[in-house]
Parts: sequence; structure tokens; C-alpha cells
Amino acid sequence: MTYRVSFVCTGNICRSPMAASVFRARVEEAGLGDRVEVESAGTGGWHEGDGADPRAVAVLAEHGYGTDHAARQFQASWFARLDLVIALDSGHRKTLRHLAPTEQDAEKVHLLRSYDPAAGDDDLDVPDPYYGGLDGFEECLEMVEAASEGLLAAVREEVEGRAI
Repeated sequence: MTYRVSFVCTGNICRSPMAASVFRARVEEAGLGDRVEVESAGTGGWHEGDGADPRAVAVLAEHGYGTDHAARQFQASWFARLDLVIALDSGHRKTLRHLAPTEQDAEKVHLLRSYDPAAGDDDLDVPDPYYGGLDGFEECLEMVEAASEGLLAAVREEVEGRAI
């Protein structure tokens, strides 16, 4: 049985494809690639069909991550097939929980940085790098990488608790 994770930001061209790329790499490194599916989407559809922002692609490539990506808008009907929905900021979390058809679906939504023990509890948002320079994309990558280990541990626990 496949465990499905979706990362969600605003337009699905910066933060969520970066998070999906990093987490997909962590899943493969952990030997869980055949049991965990990773995807991303945006709360809005402005960039549907577009590739990731060239700055995101450049930063990911510089750090050894791939980016095969086409932007799309998150649909409420997807909750039925997803096990975990990872919001990149509190605005996305609020939107996703509002979209959730059931309370059980709303409980699938978590903030990415909540998986980073060093993040604290005050500000768990990953800032949007879109209107800035490469340094914002580097900062985004650092936050994503920092949270990915904790997220992987949580997903591994869920996957190992399921029957194959």
C-alpha cells in the first residue's frame, strides 16, 4: 500500500516543488521509494502547467536535487487519496483545512516546519522567495532540508506500521 504525501504552497512553482524534490530524495535514500509517493500542488492555479521557477531549479540543481515538475492546483477531492498534506505556511494550512471535505481530511494537513525540532513554535512558515533573489531560495532550501529528516521519520513510522 502506497503512502502519499503532497506539499502545497501558493502557486506551486517555488516552495512546494522544492520541498517535494528534497523529500523525494530523502525517501529514495531511505529505501522507501517503492512505498512512498511524493507530489506537490498550489492553493491557486495561476501557474498551472508551468515548470518550477528557474531560481528554484538552479538552487536545487546546485545541491544535487532534480526538478521534474509541472505546476497544478490542489483539489479537495485529492484528500481521499492522500495520507499527508504538507503546507509550507500557515495561510496554506488554513486554506487546505477549509477545503477538506471532512474533519479527518483536515487532520491530514500539517506545517512542514513543525517537523523541524529546531524551528520552535513561534513562526513555522517557510517564507515565499518568489519576489526576492537567490538568497531567499537558498533559505527556503535550508528550511526544507532541516524539516525533511523529522518528516521522513514520521512517514517511515506510518509506512512501517502498514501491511505491505
